This record gives sequence, C-alpha cells and structure tokens, in this order.
Amino acid sequence: MSNRQTRRDFMQTTLAAAAASSMPYWFFRDPAAAKAFQSPNERPLIACIGTGDRWNAVGPNALKFGDCVAVCDVDSEHAQKGKKRVENAQNKKGSAKEVKVYENYLDLLDKHPETQIVTVVTPDHWHSKISIDAMKHGKDVYCEKPLTLTIDEGKKIIKVLDATKRVFQVGTQQRSEMSANGGKVQQQFLVAVALARSGRLGKIQKVECRIGGAPTSSDIPTAEVPKHLNWDMWLGQAPMTDYLQGGFGNNKSYPESRTHYEFRWWYEYSGGKLTDWGAHHVDIATWAIGMENSGPISVEGTAKHPVPFENGHPTVSNRYNAAHEFKINVKYANGIDMLIRNDEENGVLIEGTEGRIFVSRGSLKGKPVEDLESNPLPADAISKLYKGKQPGDHMRNFFECCVDRTQPISDVYTHHRAMTTCHLSNIAIRLGRKLNWDPEKQEITGDADANKWQAREQRKGFEVTA
Repeated sequence: MSNRQTRRDFMQTTLAAAAASSMPYWFFRDPAAAKAFQSPNERPLIACIGTGDRWNAVGPNALKFGDCVAVCDVDSEHAQKGKKRVENAQNKKGSAKEVKVYENYLDLLDKHPETQIVTVVTPDHWHSKISIDAMKHGKDVYCEKPLTLTIDEGKKIIKVLDATKRVFQVGTQQRSEMSANGGKVQQQFLVAVALARSGRLGKIQKVECRIGGAPTSSDIPTAEVPKHLNWDMWLGQAPMTDYLQGGFGNNKSYPESRTHYEFRWWYEYSGGKLTDWGAHHVDIATWAIGMENSGPISVEGTAKHPVPFENGHPTVSNRYNAAHEFKINVKYANGIDMLIRNDEENGVLIEGTEGRIFVSRGSLKGKPVEDLESNPLPADAISKLYKGKQPGDHMRNFFECCVDRTQPISDVYTHHRAMTTCHLSNIAIRLGRKLNWDPEKQEITGDADANKWQAREQRKGFEVTA
C-alpha cells in the first residue's frame, strides 16, 4: 500500500475486499486436480525461457506447481543464476531433478519433449516468436506481458493457439490479484470490474488509464558487448545495431542501455509505457466497459518523444526513443471514451451516469465502493467474472487450466484486443494523425500507409511466422 494512501482510501479498499471475500471460494472443483500439484510423480515439468529480472517473480511462482528441468537465457549469467535458484528451490522440496542450461530456446524445445509447460520471460520483442514455437512443440505457455510487439503478431499467436489447442496465460496479474494491504491479497481490480459491469455506476461514459510516463536518457555511449551476452540472439527480429551502455540515469538498478530492464524505452524492442503499463490498465478498463472482445473505432493523441522523429521513426539512435508524455483519446462504438495519459495518479478511473470509481494497486475508492458495505455484490459476481475458478493467484489459475484444459483468466484473445488499442495508440502518436479502426476486420481504414504499421520488417532468420 502506498505510504500516501489515506485512511479513507484504506477503508474503501478494505470494504471492497470484504465484499469480495464474502463470496464462495474453492481451491479446485476437482480435489484430484489439487493433489496432482502435490505429488512429485504427477507434477508437470517446466522449461523456463528467459531468467532475468522479471523471472525472479514468475519462475518461483511456477515452481510451486511444477518442477523445472531446463532454463534458457542469451545472457549466461542470468541462465546460471536461474539454474541455481531452481535447484535450490527444488532441493528444499526434495526434488533432485537435473536442470539443463541453454542459450538457444529452440535447442531447449527440441531436447526436452518431456516438458509440458514453458514460461516465457524475455524482452518484449521475443515474446511472440518463442510462444509460437513453444505451442508448435506441444507446450502450454505462460508468457509475460505485453505479449506482442505489433498487432500482426497477436493475430499470428491466435492462429497458432487455435490450431494447437494449447493453454496460454498472459502475465497480466491485475486480472487475478494485487497485494495492497501488508501483503494480504486484495481483489480491488476484480471488484472494480464487477461494479462497472453490474450497472452500479449507471451507464459507463468514460474511462481513464493513467499509466505514467517513460524515462528519457542522455546520449548513451557505444560499449563492448559483455562476454556473457549473445548480442545477436538478444536482438532477434530487431535491426542489428551497436551495443550501448552508459551510466545510471532514472533507474538506479540498471545502467542506461538497450538491454535488460531498459529495453522498455526503445520502440525497437517494446512500446514504451503504452505497452508496459498499458498492458495492465488498458486491459482492466477494456474489461470493465465490456469491450474486451472488440476494439476501438478511432484513436488519436499527442505525445512528446525524447528524440526527433521522421515519418514515424526516430532519427537519433543513442537515446531512449519511446514517448515520455502523451494523451491519447480512444473512442468505442458503444459511445464510451477512453483517455490514456501519462499524468495523474497511476490507476484506472471509471465514470458512469450514477457514479465513479478509481482503482489502483493501492486503493479502490468512490461512493459505489462505500455502498458495498450495505449493498454487497451478488455472491457469485467475482467467481462468474473469473470464469468459475478461484481468484487470488494468477499462476495457480494457469496450472488449474492446464489440468482441465479450460481458458485462463488472462487469455490471448482479450489480451490481443487490449494490446491492439495500445499498439494503435503508438502508431497514432508516431505518425501524428488520427486513425480509424474497424474492430471486426481488424484494419486501419482510409489510411493504407498507417495500416502497414500493423507489422514491421524483421531481421532474416528471426521472423515471427504462424
């Protein structure tokens, strides 16, 4: 919980949590499925592709439900740290399974047909290709957000998912839980969505996604590629370029660079804040307004980029280039307006004719939240929203669905729709003009040049193919 959160905010969040906790929970509908994750002989086998910073949260969570037999990373230091952490965790559980280490994920997939599950926790521009190849190898996939670098990649992932019938969970954990009160799991995002969809706010008119701005950088000098990093493989589909690394700027944990955590601020590898935090808040907002299986009809906005642009492309190659300030207006066919902005308190504001609520990782507040004390949501409101399973653990939901072959709470189809809005926003501000979108045909209309931006040129040998 934020130190700035007021007692009123705390009480409103607590009321929402209490309203949710009064609803019936169950561990598994099938008791045998619950035991499957406890039995050493029945635990699924996992391969972990990408063992850097974010994997330190994803990997250990996956190890609660399965055993890892292989790790892969193009940074050998990350790979060895991942191997050590897996072995330490599994030794504590009495599992002595050998953990193999790989640099190329295709070698891992080819040599470990016994694995059922793959976690993908790499830089964004690798998510789609690795996920597609994993599904083609018969694996169920847990992939961190944002799942795609382009709209076209989302269409390709869906094509392969439909063909292979795999189980696929995207790492948008706000759909499951968010620890806000001293580590105690609260479900404020689920409650917020349930309130909006139940009519408690009246007719929804507007939503705001406040996602914060991206950092800028100074000129980052060219540096020698570290011996432990396969730079060619790290770049993947992105253009070959110099390795850059400078001093510590906005992030005191990582130096300014093109790699590791800082890749987020380069359009070559990510979409800046619009896909980093937009993948969370735009997803929640789209779900709340009932447009999770559709899309906008128009997108336009203004932005400030840290370097000059020409025809949508940065003209400076040694500084972060993703937008650091922006206000983007998104319109939906049902008359609802969405504003995606970098300023104001981080979170999602939902406004209707009968009330408004604000939800973030630290609070859920507004008059409709206070009213839950005397008029709680129906007993099955959250469980229905959560597709009939127990909310509260995003990774558990994935493994549950791997057992019963059902769709996880953060499915590819709705994530693709939310990410389409984020990608369209980036296209609009990079080209500097309004885009009209056909959500049925999934095309930019009346602008053939802009429509080409659904995909991008990919380096030979690293193409994302369905």
